[in-house]
Amino acid sequence: MMVRIFKHYVPTPLLILAGIEIIIFFSSVYAGSYVRFLDAAGSSEQAVKAHIGPLLPRAITISFVLVVIMATLGMYAREIREGDWGYYSRFMASFVIGFISMTFIFYAFPSLLLGRGALALSFMIAFVATAIVRFIFLSLIDSEAIKRRVLVLGAGSRPAKLGMLLGEKTAEHRFHLVGYVPLDGAHTSIKANLLLDKRLPLLSIAQKNRVDEIVVGVRQRRGGTLPMGELLECRMEGIKVIDLSTFFERETGRLQLESLNPSWIIFSEGFDRGNIRNTVKRTFDITASLLILFLTLPIILLAVVMIKLESRGPLFYKQARVGECGKPFDVLKFRSMRVDAEKEGKPQWAKKNDDRVTRVGKIIRLIRVDELPQIFNVLVGDMSFVGPRPERPFFVKQLAKEIPYYSTRHSVKPGITGWAQVRYPYGASVEDAKEKLQYDLYYVKNHTLFLDIIIMFNTAQVVLFGQGAR
Repeated sequence: MMVRIFKHYVPTPLLILAGIEIIIFFSSVYAGSYVRFLDAAGSSEQAVKAHIGPLLPRAITISFVLVVIMATLGMYAREIREGDWGYYSRFMASFVIGFISMTFIFYAFPSLLLGRGALALSFMIAFVATAIVRFIFLSLIDSEAIKRRVLVLGAGSRPAKLGMLLGEKTAEHRFHLVGYVPLDGAHTSIKANLLLDKRLPLLSIAQKNRVDEIVVGVRQRRGGTLPMGELLECRMEGIKVIDLSTFFERETGRLQLESLNPSWIIFSEGFDRGNIRNTVKRTFDITASLLILFLTLPIILLAVVMIKLESRGPLFYKQARVGECGKPFDVLKFRSMRVDAEKEGKPQWAKKNDDRVTRVGKIIRLIRVDELPQIFNVLVGDMSFVGPRPERPFFVKQLAKEIPYYSTRHSVKPGITGWAQVRYPYGASVEDAKEKLQYDLYYVKNHTLFLDIIIMFNTAQVVLFGQGAR
C-alpha cells in the first residue's frame, strides 16, 4: 500500500504510524502535565495554567522535535523492522535525544518551559504508548491478511524479477505474489508451481485468488498479444491494473533498467523542469549549504588539523567530474588518500579497505566529512545539495557505452548526497554503477523539494551509522 506525495511513493502504513505517534506525543504533554499536578489544590487544569501556562505551543514543539529526531534516526524508514538491537537502540535514543534537545530549547526559549516533572512524565507516557503502538504495528504490518495480493500477467524474464523482490527478504516488499498467468506462444521463465491456469478467463482467475492488483509484465503489446478486453473487465470490477515498470518504481524506489523503454519514459509522469522548480531548488541548495557549513565548522577545522598533522600534501583534492548537461567541473574534497594514489596515471574505482586511504582519510570518509568542501561547489552553482553523485569523465565514457540511459542522470545537477547514495552501498564496479543508476533515474524522474528533504533525513542516518562509506 503506497500513496504518492509530491511524486514520491510513501508506504501508507508508515504515514499512519507517524500520524498516530504525533497524536501520542501531543497528548502526552497534556497527560504528563495534568498528572504532575494531580494532587494540587483545585483542579489539575487550574494548576497547569497557574504553574506552566498554555500547553498548546509546548505540545506542538515537543511533537515536532520528537518526530524529526525519530525520522532522522530511521524510525520511519521503509525497511523498518523490529527484532534487532539497532532498532531498539535507535528507538530509545530518540527519546533520550529528544529530552536533551528540549532542555536546550527551554533554555533558548524560556516561554516554552514545561518544568522537569511535567516533562519527565510526558516523555515517560509518550515512550510507553509509542512502544505499545509500534509493537502492534510491526506485528500487523507483515501479516498475510493485510498484504496486497498481486497477480502477474506474463511469465518471461522481466516479470520473473518481480518474484525476486520477495527473495530479498526486506521488510519493504509487503505484497503476496499469487502467481503468473502466461500468454499463448510467449517464452516462460517461471517455475511451474507459480503458473496459474490460463484456460480460465483473467477475471475468473483474479476473483478466484482474491487478487487486488494485476501487474502487466508484457513488453510487446501490439498485434493483439495483450488481452485488453479481459484487463478492462478486471479494471471495471475494481481490480487495479499496473505496468511492470511502474510497479518496480513504486515498490523499490528505483527505475528498473530491464523494464524501461522509450515510450514509457515519454508518456509517464515526471521528468519535469521549470523556472519555479529551479528557483525552489536553488534556494534550498543555498540555505542547506550555509546551514550545514555553519553547523559543521568545528568539524571542518578539526579535519584540517588532522590531515595536516598526518601527512604532507595538499589539504584539498580537486578532481574533474561531469556535471549538468555533461559540462565538466572540478569537485572539491578533503584529501583522504595518499598523494600518489593514482601514480600510474589511470583512474581507479574505490575499493573496500582501499590501502590508498590514509588513517585520517578512513575516519573522515566513514562520517562523510571528506565531502563537506563540496558545499563551495554548491554555492558557486556547479552542484546541487541533492542529486546524482558526479562521476569522473573517464568512467562516464565507459559507463555510457555499457549501461543504457546512463547519460540521463546528467539532465540535473549532481549533488553532494543523493537518492542512490542513501539507498545503495558505495559503488565500485560497472555492475554497482548500473544498480545506482536505477535510483538516480528515479530521482531525475521524481525530484521535488519533498524528496530532497527525505534524502537529507536519510543522509543523516548514513552519517550517524556509517553506512555505505569506503
